Amino acid sequence: MVYRDDIDGLRALAVISVVLFHLGYISNGYLGVDVFFVISGYLITGIIYRQSVSKSFSLLNFYERRIRRIIPLVLVTSLVAFVMGVFLMLPDDLENLSQAVFASNFSANNILMYITSSDYWAVKNDFKPLMHTWSLGIEEQFYLLYPLLFFFLNGKRIKYLLPSIIFLTVLSFLAFVFQTSESAKFYFIQYRFFELSFGGIAAIYFTQTISNHKNNSLILFLLIISLFCILFFPVELNNDIKILIVTLITTGILVLGGLYFKTNKIYKRLFSNTIVAFIGKISFSIYMWHQIVFAFYRYLFGEEMSISITGLLLLIIFILSVSSYFLIENTFRDRKRWKTKNVLIFIASFFVLITSTSFYVYSLGGVVRDTPELNIKFNPVPDTSNLFSSTNGPNIRYNESVRNLDMSFSESTKQKILVVGDSFGRDFVNVLLESDFENDIEIRYFDGGRVFNDSSFKIRVENANLIFFANGVQKSYIEKIESHYNIQIFDKIQIVGIKDFGYSNGEHYFNIRNSSIDLISYRSKMKKGVFQDNNDLKIMWGEKYLDLISLISDSSGKVLVFTPKGKFISQDTVHFTKEGAVFFSDLLSSRLKKLIKT
Repeated sequence: MVYRDDIDGLRALAVISVVLFHLGYISNGYLGVDVFFVISGYLITGIIYRQSVSKSFSLLNFYERRIRRIIPLVLVTSLVAFVMGVFLMLPDDLENLSQAVFASNFSANNILMYITSSDYWAVKNDFKPLMHTWSLGIEEQFYLLYPLLFFFLNGKRIKYLLPSIIFLTVLSFLAFVFQTSESAKFYFIQYRFFELSFGGIAAIYFTQTISNHKNNSLILFLLIISLFCILFFPVELNNDIKILIVTLITTGILVLGGLYFKTNKIYKRLFSNTIVAFIGKISFSIYMWHQIVFAFYRYLFGEEMSISITGLLLLIIFILSVSSYFLIENTFRDRKRWKTKNVLIFIASFFVLITSTSFYVYSLGGVVRDTPELNIKFNPVPDTSNLFSSTNGPNIRYNESVRNLDMSFSESTKQKILVVGDSFGRDFVNVLLESDFENDIEIRYFDGGRVFNDSSFKIRVENANLIFFANGVQKSYIEKIESHYNIQIFDKIQIVGIKDFGYSNGEHYFNIRNSSIDLISYRSKMKKGVFQDNNDLKIMWGEKYLDLISLISDSSGKVLVFTPKGKFISQDTVHFTKEGAVFFSDLLSSRLKKLIKT
């Protein structure tokens, strides 16, 4: 099989677009991952199909090659991110990172991201060092399952191989088209399979050199220009259409590039020149390191990056990538230097060490030291470990405990207060529970996700004297409730405003640890758009709006981060700590007493 250095050039184009996307310079650069998917399907299928035809394909040999190629670098980058997190991160963030290390090592970070961060474009993902390994999870799942087709359809049955792949590709594409959940389509292998298998179909169908038609070179360059435009320019199309277009274009470039990677001078200069080809060779290392570097910089120093800082970070990524390419990637792929037995022993030992350690830190909720600013003390043997619990982790236990109040009102004569919402609603319940009039009212919580499919909601609404809807809901939402249940509730509702405490608590934590900042006056910029959203909601609701942001913001729109006692108001920049709930309970006390009439 002839080595095609032009594919390295295509890899370089893909990884550069991804890096620029994560820097915020281009809007469609994430599609570089789709280019990688097609390349992977094309190359892997080409290799194992030729081996199947020559009856030399070995499933175990294939898995060994993939392990040598991928796992060592994944383990090393995960270890570096984890160690940095242990020394630099606050508990909530370290808990999330430990979770990601564990998932990435099991090739399942795409599943974890779907569960914990379904919106890939959410700002919070920029601060996650291993966020990008979701795509690696999809590729590794593909590598695990796809070769089984070749294993079972070997010998005389090989004639069914291409039809089988085409059938599975059609199923995957139809599932992709008809799936309504954007996050599911983004993160799960069944909806991404067709991208990898498109490359696979091309590798099999065009095994023999295709005819060198006079228009082929023109088509090739048109495809290259089209791919460049869609990756690097703000092409406004539906995301599904963009993914399909990139898949088809990349497949076309791979097929037609096979005709010209040796002979066409322009194509060779574009995709096979020394610099571009080298970037392509180290593209896996670049991909694995870039988000780790960007995320930790943002976590410690903030979202904004100057040109000089960007240049410095890119230099660090390049040095790390070159080093890991020669010292890790090439070393472990060299069968002469590393025998298979030694590779497996080393990787297995390294895997157990990193995975078990990250799981232990995750079970502690990321609490590896005392954190006075969060009122957290380290306990190596906590009373309650965080074992895959969505409600009992130490960083969310205070918020989640409010679910115990999701019940009907009693016959008490106390003022009956109903809070409707999600985790932000539970935040406000804690504000009420921390108030000095908590014993004078009966508080109930209702999960906003059940509003339209749980008839008990109507009963609680009718029994409530005052209803708080959390997180700045729209008027249309209230109107929909009134219409659905044929009730009038507008007169007894209040809208709890949105809140935000900046991009990262890590930046605040780093700042106060490295200077003599006055915590009482220390302030942070809110995330982009939050201040305007809050103003829009104030105008919409008027006197019915509990404006939380105005209570802690200054004339420039910056908000307090710490309480007067020097404690974090929020552990994750959006949800209250206990101290934060107490602080806001004091700030809202007079307003709430008038509303509740206590």
